[in-house]
Amino acid sequence: MKKKLVSTVLASALLVSTLAGCGFTGGDTGSGTPTTSGDPGTATTTRDTLVYYDSNEIRTLVQWAASDTQSFTILNNTFEGLFRLDANHEPEKALCEDYTVSEDGLTYTFTLREGLEWSNGTPLTANDFVFAWLKQMSADATNGYNFIMTDYIVNGAEYGENKVSAEEVGVKAVDDRTLEVHLKNPTPYFLYLTTLSMYFPLNEAFVTEQGDNYGIKAENMIYCGPYVITSYDPAVGTTLKKNDKYWDAENVAIPNVEVKIIKDASAALNAYQAGTLDKVNLSSSDVDKYKDDPEFHTMTEFRVTYLQYNMEDPALSNANIRKALGYAIDRSILADTILADGSAASEGLVSFGVSGSDEGTFRELNGNISSFDPDLAKEYWEKGVAELGSEPKLSLLIADDSVTKNIATFVQSQFRDNLGIEVAIDSKTSKARNELMDNNNYQFAITAWGADYDDAMTFLDLWIADAKTGKSTPYRGNYANPAYSELILSAKADANAETRLQSMLDAEKLLVEEDAVVSPLYYKGFAYLQSAEVQDLIMHPLGSPVEFKFAHFADSAEG
Repeated sequence: MKKKLVSTVLASALLVSTLAGCGFTGGDTGSGTPTTSGDPGTATTTRDTLVYYDSNEIRTLVQWAASDTQSFTILNNTFEGLFRLDANHEPEKALCEDYTVSEDGLTYTFTLREGLEWSNGTPLTANDFVFAWLKQMSADATNGYNFIMTDYIVNGAEYGENKVSAEEVGVKAVDDRTLEVHLKNPTPYFLYLTTLSMYFPLNEAFVTEQGDNYGIKAENMIYCGPYVITSYDPAVGTTLKKNDKYWDAENVAIPNVEVKIIKDASAALNAYQAGTLDKVNLSSSDVDKYKDDPEFHTMTEFRVTYLQYNMEDPALSNANIRKALGYAIDRSILADTILADGSAASEGLVSFGVSGSDEGTFRELNGNISSFDPDLAKEYWEKGVAELGSEPKLSLLIADDSVTKNIATFVQSQFRDNLGIEVAIDSKTSKARNELMDNNNYQFAITAWGADYDDAMTFLDLWIADAKTGKSTPYRGNYANPAYSELILSAKADANAETRLQSMLDAEKLLVEEDAVVSPLYYKGFAYLQSAEVQDLIMHPLGSPVEFKFAHFADSAEG
């Protein structure tokens, strides 16, 4: 399958990979202020620190426990896999020097670069990948990402269930520099998977020696990526410095990176304006003020927010009720007016930009299957009510952050205006919301999923039926349709790009249009300001979110 570049320009938002903005004036962060050198009339920056921020705590630096973007940001810049996403969001060789793929697409043989070292000088070998991957496939992994390997690697699932030994799993160190991987089915996006933190290597001796202390402090870790951690406080932030042992250290231009935790949007904007941050995300209320400023940019992620219906709820088990709710929402107003942050109205579950074929992206090929039609919504509602025998009382479960509350309030008003119904909003902490969904104690909820790799399968296989229960998890609505699972399993096993793609196109229509298991709402976007001094700070719309490796200051050398 030939891919469309993920930097495809979207009609409703701009996907930015090379970013620029206003000038940075220095501050109290230790990043330095511009000074002059050489000719009196020539200014050259002496800055050596990029100052970045996140809006939530860094939950963990233990890769088999990490599942949040804040943790992924740090791990992606202090570790590395066989491949790393480049400036165009495509996999490029990283710790891997070369690789081959068997004719049937089932065996990958990777050759590591010569002389690779961990930050403490220990050699990095193929065994470090075997150890890390087996840990991610085992019961030790608590990040909920076992599937990112067990779905693909031979005997991975069986190893996680203690049915086979490590020697029987399809990942083997042939020698110190050769890693052999055996897959269950041809997987055209496998190289994308190797860019994720779950696929990063770990040094078994060091991790074992640290025991429960591993990942607690900077000194309890060793690193193989562009940077090493010099200090780490989950609630305050992380400081990084260039890793001199990194194989590509000469191309890492910025010596130091500081990642602060700033939860309050106004405080972050004030810090940016004071010159103590290099980039800041804007809240919806600030977008109009800055939208014409040269510092202003927008970006859309491969991330969809949607309504998840619980198919076991007496009311929402009715397909007509679910379809009515989906058709009742004007997603353009939600994206352009309520959010107004670069987000785009959804046209299906799979987001804009995700690869399809030579003929177009996946979204272009499958069209708009989550449209707004108030007349049709009313028609479906009346059918559903007649089938149920009475009008149901509905409650929408949401997380308690301000953005989700605004979305829920808008959706609630759409149901009132277009269906004449009152839907209650049940606001809980993110943790409590997740627990209610896991425990099957909800009617429908606002939730989201971001792409781990550039293929529609990263969205679609979430609703495949469990082999034991015959349905998806409660969190995914208890969906039970053998035809859907067959389409996904067929696509996973299909080596033919054309028929594989068609199976996924059909699956999305079945999930969203016919069975109405979910109602997509919008594709996540950001509006932000960024310092003009900072160049090539790459923001990936999928997988690991941020790359510090390629960044440099505008008036300094690249190495």
